[in-house]
Amino acid sequence: MFRLPAPLLSRLAWLPAALALLCTALPAQALRIKEVAAVQGVRSNQLTGYGLVVGLDGTGDQTTQMPITTQAVQNYLQQMGITLPPGTTAPQLKNVATVVVTAQLPAFAQPGQFIDVTVSSIGNAKSLKGGTLITTPLRGADGEIYALAQGNVVVGGAGASAGGSKVQINHLSAGRVPEGAQVERSVPTPLNDGDTITLGLNASDFQTARKVAQAINNRSGAGTATALDGRTVQVRAPQEPGARVNFIAELEEIQVADTTPAAKVVINARTGSIVLNQAVTLGPCAIAHGNLAITISSTPVISQPNPLSQGVTVVAQKSDIQVKQEPGILMTLPPAPQLADVVRAINTLGATPQDLLAILQAIKAAGALNAELEVI
Repeated sequence: MFRLPAPLLSRLAWLPAALALLCTALPAQALRIKEVAAVQGVRSNQLTGYGLVVGLDGTGDQTTQMPITTQAVQNYLQQMGITLPPGTTAPQLKNVATVVVTAQLPAFAQPGQFIDVTVSSIGNAKSLKGGTLITTPLRGADGEIYALAQGNVVVGGAGASAGGSKVQINHLSAGRVPEGAQVERSVPTPLNDGDTITLGLNASDFQTARKVAQAINNRSGAGTATALDGRTVQVRAPQEPGARVNFIAELEEIQVADTTPAAKVVINARTGSIVLNQAVTLGPCAIAHGNLAITISSTPVISQPNPLSQGVTVVAQKSDIQVKQEPGILMTLPPAPQLADVVRAINTLGATPQDLLAILQAIKAAGALNAELEVI
């Protein structure tokens, strides 16, 4: 048996105690205020517009089915001083596509700055790859123009078709124009109005609101912050713009004691996805779940007429229906005080995600699931 020398053992004797001291000295992970709340009024705004993408390689809208494309091109040509002679047949355009242009105007955006835009086809264009978006005004909810978009469309896909066969990778009817819009008008932000600012929590929780107010008061003095409800915290701030910006910058870096969120189970009924947060616990319960399988098989049966009977051959269908019900086993789930125990208990059921949707709803109805159940 191999043994370490005595001098080396004496030198390593302090290691367990040091490790224990290090583990106890490490602080619990805390969240900054900027990660749980945001200053109300500092928000982005949605912009949208209607435009044309030109320069496509024959993959544009079929104008016979999309008259708005032809009308949009004629309106654009009229703005350029070009008018088609009366009685002229509407042009058949294959290199033009009508699109909807969307963008987000960030807070504090100033005229002259550039923002990214997303271009999406609203017609029957096959692809926007290689196209160019011509000048498109982007409007806000008030109908005012806040930016102008123009540029080459970047499409992250490829496709080819020939002889009735088609191959496509990713999506071809939508793309982006990086820094494709220039801001023409800024949106006023009420950041410097009044002697207070309001923090809006990302999730409504009275415990989090109280801890945020306590952390601010411990840093800036009692009475600086007041929790108005489970979603908002009012903070007294200096009125000078420079001092207020510095105050908010320091305010967002204040650490808040780790708070436990409300227990919640989110279920996506369309995809079968189930997400549980760390606060979910499970009480003792018993579950029996069996599967019912119905199989329907159809076999074609050919009825051949007798010779010289002037009959016709008839193809009929013979259906065979079978119902198979697997026996359900009654299982007892022990109390699960932690998320890992909840996952381990649910995995013992061996149920599919679609079955778990029904099982979790039944456990919640029985009062054994200590969490809020949200179906999206």
